[in-house]
Amino acid sequence: MKVDEKQIDHIAALGRLKFTDQQKKIFIGQFSKILEYVEKVKSVDINKIEPLVHTFDQHNVFRPDENKPSLTREQALSNAPEQTKGFFKVPRVIE
Repeated sequence: MKVDEKQIDHIAALGRLKFTDQQKKIFIGQFSKILEYVEKVKSVDINKIEPLVHTFDQHNVFRPDENKPSLTREQALSNAPEQTKGFFKVPRVIE
């Protein structure tokens, strides 16, 4: 696909940019090369390639879950500076 000056002006307007005529000529060449490369990539046959989530082999490294005893209410509240009715007492933050 060939890029022309009108398309460069449109892109510049979208980005609220202003380019000199020399910059426009450079961008026309650069954008044309980018679009040629995209066309080349689109021509690659990928029908027999499996989709990848990661490019490397990934496996779960976590240990299995195990039930373990937890703290009792009394143990959890033992270091609380203030408690009331079996709960932590904290300063009010919402009026």
